[in-house]
Amino acid sequence: MTDTDVVIVGHGPIGATLSVLLAQRGWRVIVLERRPRPYQLPRATSFDGETARLLAATGIGPGLGRITAPANGYQWQTADGRTLLDIAFTTDGPYGWPDANTMHQPALEELIAARAAELPGITVLRGHEVVAITDGDERVQVTATDSDDVPRTLSARWVVGCDGANSFVREHLDVPVTDLGFSYEWLLCDVQLTEPREFVPTNVQICDPARPTTLVGSGPGRRRWEFMRLPGESAAELNEDETAWRLMAPFGVTPDTATLLRSTTYIFQARWADRWRVGHVLLAGDAAHLMPPFAGQGMCSGIRDVTNLAWKLDLTLRDLAAESILDTYAEERRTQAKEAILASVQLGRVICVTDPAAAAERDATVLANRRGKPPTRPEPARPLSNGLLHRLPGADTAEPPAGAVVPQGRVSLRGDTGLFDDVVGRGFVLLVTGDPHTALDEDQLSFLAGLDTHVVRLLPPGSTADDGVLDVDDVYRPYLAQCKATSLLVRPDYHVFGAASGQEGTAALVDDLRDQLCTAVPAR
Repeated sequence: MTDTDVVIVGHGPIGATLSVLLAQRGWRVIVLERRPRPYQLPRATSFDGETARLLAATGIGPGLGRITAPANGYQWQTADGRTLLDIAFTTDGPYGWPDANTMHQPALEELIAARAAELPGITVLRGHEVVAITDGDERVQVTATDSDDVPRTLSARWVVGCDGANSFVREHLDVPVTDLGFSYEWLLCDVQLTEPREFVPTNVQICDPARPTTLVGSGPGRRRWEFMRLPGESAAELNEDETAWRLMAPFGVTPDTATLLRSTTYIFQARWADRWRVGHVLLAGDAAHLMPPFAGQGMCSGIRDVTNLAWKLDLTLRDLAAESILDTYAEERRTQAKEAILASVQLGRVICVTDPAAAAERDATVLANRRGKPPTRPEPARPLSNGLLHRLPGADTAEPPAGAVVPQGRVSLRGDTGLFDDVVGRGFVLLVTGDPHTALDEDQLSFLAGLDTHVVRLLPPGSTADDGVLDVDDVYRPYLAQCKATSLLVRPDYHVFGAASGQEGTAALVDDLRDQLCTAVPAR
């Protein structure tokens, strides 16, 4: 018997989210946090629609609207105001949430903490710094010291390091890190506006070689400005309140119109851990990856990490799959995080240009390519390309829609209308257009029930039957038609496991999931 099922090191938004996802599934969690009290300054300023959906799975969905402000767009502009890139955001995004949600990070963490307080099984030990981890065959021993340097040792079946960029857990594991060596120093200025003020677009990147500058929303009534340190410029001089006010003044931000909450320099990095699992110890969030801020995917990537990890830990702890299923966590998320980092670096190489001639050439090329084009929409959520996905017999790789994030619209079930996740429920979902009992035998249905799968029939438009859901927003029938499928099996992290057509195809889809899990089922 262990002291707890899972020890989480770090109680930022990533560790806190993981604790809730596990506790909602009935597991005991102890979180060890070195800080004696919550950090009250923001780091991340926004999250995308997919991440909003993942956060809503913790039970905080009803509160997100109170602490967020939807962004209306994102532009890159030249020094003289011409538009290089124009992305239009909508509040009606494909995943059931606004495309982009600005927020004050401490408010988000308070919301998650309030949800955690409602759940049995979560213990948060603040002021406890982990100093040792010993992995064994059946348990992990974690030793932490409190503020009086008194050691305490806890045992758990699993340990997850969510302890940030300077992760003790990662260093303890001696995990190699791939560092792309792409980094610049920026001055970060967080302000609270004295009077309401509309910014259109919400987020702007000014690609001015004289001073690359970022303007973003950071929740209701708050904004952030960032200014790149120039070659030869003193970091000490840049890191002064007077400098912050001087640089923000051209944007109408002065001591009369705003309160400066913070002014500090930071250096972004682009790197990822080469291993995310060593024995019974795993990494997530900034402990596993760091990226430049230009795509706004740092915290979003961490939330994706723990969403992927939580349901796989759950299957392992329930003896429905063996430890090897957690190798797919590392395989899937390391690949996705690497792609996000490379994309962010590519954006940074365009933005962080201080040579006037190079900037002029960049501007001319980009403007010529986008002339006459309307604003674009955000890219779809990044799909999985490997891991626990359905593959056709003999195929080495999965074919779309396997790996894609399933869209979300409103459905109606027995008079209850709302977003699919809220009405149907979260976890594995098998969505079919016909009667699932004619496509699947009792053994297959029993297998799905053991995974707490929601088996859902998609009713024809206008149907009055009560044994399925109506596609209120006309999202799911077009999606199935696009996939040339009559059934869709979706994982708890909303990635499509696979799609199939016909009763035989549906049965084969379920059998493939069982086969892939059974290759990792422990001997009983």
